Amino acid sequence: MKRRDLNTLALIVTVLLSSGCATGPGRTAGDPLEPMNRSIYSFNDKVDTYVVKPTAKAYQKVMPSPVQTAVRNFFSNLGDIGNFANDLLQLKATDASEDVVRFAFNSTLGIGGLIDWATPAGLPKHHQDFGLTLAHYGVPIGPYLVMPLFGPSSVRDVSNVAVDSFLNPFAAAPVAVQASVAGTRLVSTRADLLSASNLLSQAAIDPYSFTRDLYLQRRRMLSTKSADADKLPDYADPSPQ
Repeated sequence: MKRRDLNTLALIVTVLLSSGCATGPGRTAGDPLEPMNRSIYSFNDKVDTYVVKPTAKAYQKVMPSPVQTAVRNFFSNLGDIGNFANDLLQLKATDASEDVVRFAFNSTLGIGGLIDWATPAGLPKHHQDFGLTLAHYGVPIGPYLVMPLFGPSSVRDVSNVAVDSFLNPFAAAPVAVQASVAGTRLVSTRADLLSASNLLSQAAIDPYSFTRDLYLQRRRMLSTKSADADKLPDYADPSPQ
């Protein structure tokens, strides 16, 4: 099992333990938009079941593993553009500098990002988005929100769609190119999550409530981590006065 799947499994176990394995649609804390959200979730689930998931399975079966890795690296490299922008907005100069070096390193020596040389070279990858930037400045996450096709989000995090579109280097490309790039990214990401989604489908729980709880817990954890990262260490003298 890949490390990403192990991380997802750990999050699943954490939520199951913290929620007491509660089931059913009655859990509405932090979800005042639940009726609308459930309708959109049902629509997204059908699109995933009949279109995205079968395509991802075919992609995983047909494409050689090195090609899948190259595609994954390519989109990860593009993600460093957004990481840099949001680290800069959060005044994280060191992280922003590392993002620039990662992107330049992988875009040149890595043949457009197809090969990730930066990670083994010791340059850490930072995962940032505009929702976390807003959280950094104290904007609350707001009610849970399911977006058509995009999936789980929140009133605060929905801003990621607009900002990501602005930072997309393919934004000026023809519509056909944009659609091809977006489709490839979706299929690649979905293929990486096949194992984790199988675990979710086998669990005897309400999928909507579980997805909501998992998303909100993860986002709050990331928001807290982002806020704590800028706290200065306590250099007070620990010796008794």
